[in-house]
Amino acid sequence: MEALASTASHPSLKWTPSDDASDIVKSIHAMLHPRNIVLVGATDKPGNYAERIWNNLIKYQYAGGLFPINSKRETIWGVTCYKDFASLPERPDHVLVLVPARFAVQVVRDAAAAGARSATIVTSGFSELQDEESQRLAVELKQAIKETGLAVTGPNCLGNLSAGENLFTNIDDRIVTMEQGAVAIAGQSGAIVMAIRQALEDRGVGVGYMVTTGNESGLETPDLMSYFAADPSIRVIVVYLEGVRNTKGFRDACKAARAAGKPVIALKLGASEGGRAAAMAHTGALAGSIETFDAISTREGVIRVRGLDELIETTECFVHADPPKGNRLAAVSLSGGKRGLLIDAFYSAGLNFAPLSANASEQLAQMLGPGSIVGNPLDAGFAAVVDPSVYMKSIKIMIDDPDTDVVIIDSELPKAPHEMRERNLRIVNEMAGQANKPVIYISAMSIGFTEFTKGLRKTLPNVAVMQGLDRAVGAIKSLIEYAGLRKEVPDIVSSSKASARAVLEKTLKAANGAAALDEVASKALLKAYGIPISKEAVAQTAAEAVKIAKQIGFPVVAKVVSPDILHKSDIGGVVLNLGNAAEVKQAFNDITARVKKLKGKPKLEGILIAQQVKADLELVVGASLDAEMGPVVLFGTGGVDIELMKDVALAGAPLDAAEAKHLIARTKAGVKLKGYRGKPALHEPSAVKALVGLSNLMADAAGRIASVDVNPFLINSKLGVAVDGLIVLNNAAASKAAGH
Repeated sequence: MEALASTASHPSLKWTPSDDASDIVKSIHAMLHPRNIVLVGATDKPGNYAERIWNNLIKYQYAGGLFPINSKRETIWGVTCYKDFASLPERPDHVLVLVPARFAVQVVRDAAAAGARSATIVTSGFSELQDEESQRLAVELKQAIKETGLAVTGPNCLGNLSAGENLFTNIDDRIVTMEQGAVAIAGQSGAIVMAIRQALEDRGVGVGYMVTTGNESGLETPDLMSYFAADPSIRVIVVYLEGVRNTKGFRDACKAARAAGKPVIALKLGASEGGRAAAMAHTGALAGSIETFDAISTREGVIRVRGLDELIETTECFVHADPPKGNRLAAVSLSGGKRGLLIDAFYSAGLNFAPLSANASEQLAQMLGPGSIVGNPLDAGFAAVVDPSVYMKSIKIMIDDPDTDVVIIDSELPKAPHEMRERNLRIVNEMAGQANKPVIYISAMSIGFTEFTKGLRKTLPNVAVMQGLDRAVGAIKSLIEYAGLRKEVPDIVSSSKASARAVLEKTLKAANGAAALDEVASKALLKAYGIPISKEAVAQTAAEAVKIAKQIGFPVVAKVVSPDILHKSDIGGVVLNLGNAAEVKQAFNDITARVKKLKGKPKLEGILIAQQVKADLELVVGASLDAEMGPVVLFGTGGVDIELMKDVALAGAPLDAAEAKHLIARTKAGVKLKGYRGKPALHEPSAVKALVGLSNLMADAAGRIASVDVNPFLINSKLGVAVDGLIVLNNAAASKAAGH
């Protein structure tokens, strides 16, 4: 991180992508560092976007050529106005498209033909509108961008910022400091991205780049992430995502940022789950889009925030704090009450304050005396209030203590000049610069910044300054978790056998357009993928059911087999604890009778007689295909209360045994597997095998399976088996059944 910080603090160092950089990185560099800017559709109608952008380019003194184009004007804004690209005094480089939507496609083609390398299409009237003409224009624009190879943001966007170039092709009329700061922002909503930039500016955090991507007909937000990962002036990447269109592109961009040690702080729409065919199964309902996004992106080093305030605090934290070596927190306060608030807030987040070293405790006790609480957090109390040098020494002892990894100071920056507090802040800033750990100021409430505070904050580069205890806690937790991630995440590929893949292809072909596989076909496929299955067979008659039960050994379970009945227990299609032949016969006849009475006349393929496993724990293992993020696997507490408990965790598929164990450990069910409160440990290897097998199945199916639901997966100390299995296919029939 030190190298990144030093590059970010020397804006005079001009970086250009290396020869072996990707075409995307090179083309975005051309867009953000252009030789000239051409405004096509220049007009001086008051308040017009073209005029607002022109005024910003003049105000911030963009040093390259600036050329307006309007075929009906000779001059505009006091300068020469050009008829077309051919009449420009030099070859166009970056083109701002401000003409109505129906002319935009031709402008893009003409710009490329004239030698331009990039464009920003501010114009709206494309795919965001639902009428036929707008949709047609959107398709034509996408084709033109693809054929010309131009680096294009938009349409329907509000322009960009490249502070090192004094380039502000944006409509915003709020003041921009044009500091080539360590933060880069990109996202589809111009208003939100601009609000983030303004809030960071108000906090004294410099923004080097801001890109509004609009409808993303050309460049998408992950493309910008890849560029920011490569540019050494950037330390933190902030994105606003309405959706992920290209899962691989997004994951590759995350990997690039992770390898460069740059956190990606993401605000993502999608906390309210939209319907999918997979929602017919428990797994689909539990694996919502935002949970799936988290499962895949967190592994790649993305920090998802839940709102704009949290985004600002988290960005501030990562800009000014290097990832710590561990999670041992220390804090200094001047109040017993504030000390209590700190303990409560961090404890609620699963973080605790570390015991101080004996040496630190001894030094503090000797210096502070009565009226202080010598511990961690430290209440330096009366002695520190009376003598500011004692307060400074207390902070130094905490920073110097080898048993602490993060040092928190309960204090806010002054809103007006204050000689003593300013001097103390500079002393702490110096201590933090020499310390090998983050030093973070937290004000318990959001108190706001004045122009004075903002200026003072810029003189304290080595400390993070957080506003609001709850958001600060979240940001510090993210910092600690980020520090614990592997720098490079290996790509895991399916480890399935050829025989399993052959069963998959045969089963999918035999399904012949059905919405789901029946239980027998589902279990045969699961078994092929190494998922342990209970002993069982299908009976067509009561006599056959009795014969099967005797072969398996009592007790047994009887279950309806029908592709039309997804949740068997809801219709009385499952009977447990059958201990003799008479009970098996009765259950067979009862289930058959119930099915015959159902509306819609579901197809009955028989009654499954299965071994009844004595379970110490009911689990759910499952998998789901997310429309944005691709396949994920799920593990947690199963049984009938699955939706009520919601004790589940998700991970991207495929995964290996190590990742499966990590997934299991994230749940309460995982704690029980290890042997909770003196109980014997349960057979974890069978759960690991099931998760790896399921993840391979989803990877091999390549989008043809919407979800797999194994609930319950019964486990005891000797074995674990899938006693139920539902595989929903990803096809028209499944979509119709789910009501789409």
